[in-house]
Amino acid sequence: MYSRYLREEIESRLGSGKAIVVIGPRQVGKTTLIESILETKDYLLLDGDDPKTRTLLTEPNTEQIRTILGKYKYVFIDEAQRIEGIGLTMKIITDRFKDVQLFTSGSSSFDLTNKINEPLTGRKWEYQLFPISWEEFETHHGYLNSEQQLENRLLYGFYPDVLNNNGDEISILRNLVNSYLYKDILSYSDIRKPEVLEKLVQALALQVGSEVNYSELAQIVHVDKNTISKYIDILQQGYIIFKLSSFSRNVRNEIKTNKKIYFYDNGVRNMVIGNFNPLDLRTDKGALWENFLISERMKQIEYKQSLARTYFWRTKQQQEVDFVEENSGKIIGYEFKWNKKKTSRLPKTFVESYNAESNVIDKDNFREFVIMK
Repeated sequence: MYSRYLREEIESRLGSGKAIVVIGPRQVGKTTLIESILETKDYLLLDGDDPKTRTLLTEPNTEQIRTILGKYKYVFIDEAQRIEGIGLTMKIITDRFKDVQLFTSGSSSFDLTNKINEPLTGRKWEYQLFPISWEEFETHHGYLNSEQQLENRLLYGFYPDVLNNNGDEISILRNLVNSYLYKDILSYSDIRKPEVLEKLVQALALQVGSEVNYSELAQIVHVDKNTISKYIDILQQGYIIFKLSSFSRNVRNEIKTNKKIYFYDNGVRNMVIGNFNPLDLRTDKGALWENFLISERMKQIEYKQSLARTYFWRTKQQQEVDFVEENSGKIIGYEFKWNKKKTSRLPKTFVESYNAESNVIDKDNFREFVIMK
């Protein structure tokens, strides 16, 4: 089992009088993480996928909750987004049963977060869990073994099931994409055209690392621009993709409104386009490298509670910086190259206009980017 970075942070919150909420995509190990924290404790597991549990926990009063909890001091509600009114139930447990430590997990942020945010204001510690990070992978396998597997990780990604089934990665990813990517999102959101969602995800997968234009996507998928915007938001809330906005302050001709879209996991991205060819046979090697680096950096920013804000930068003259971080007034630009090139450098306009630090990240130095100190 992979040791998760968040475990220590969550354990430090035990007994704080607040609920501990872990959200993130399906199959990334939320249940495994919480159960490993509780393995030495006597705890009550309430599974939101179970119809009887859903009935019991839908709008119960205080006395009914007292009966359900019994003498348990640790309570874990798994797949909580399936339970109607779960936010109010969690509020009652947190407010009325002070000696109970409540844990909750959920797969879809657009569903669970909406249900618990208002009732649990000031009453929860919330954490996002993603597929295994490079840091967690390296801790488990060691430096040398991890380096040897770098190309495989660019192809197959970091879902725990994928990592634990060497040689069967494509079947695992196919099942993951078919069962979760579309079905789960369709069941939790108001999407009436699943075929449109599928076409859109494929179009986004082919444009990783490039700016996306909602009007062009609308033409490709044959829907209007507002539908594209709505579906992209749902895919982001469902932990399939995330957006980077353009960085713009004062330089004339900067691109100000476009977005770049990345996938949380390279393996999911490659399954969507049905391509697991080796890196030396691919034309999208640069895009895979960029997606890997940025998705890993986003995990680090979240796990280490960094205040960094993230962007890309480009001008109408095609000057470009792959990734920009702004933190405490300091601006750092990053250029990503699979192979080291002595001539690689960031545009002079960007560096001078923003007094920016510049970095080129390649295979030789990528660890310092994907593991934040």
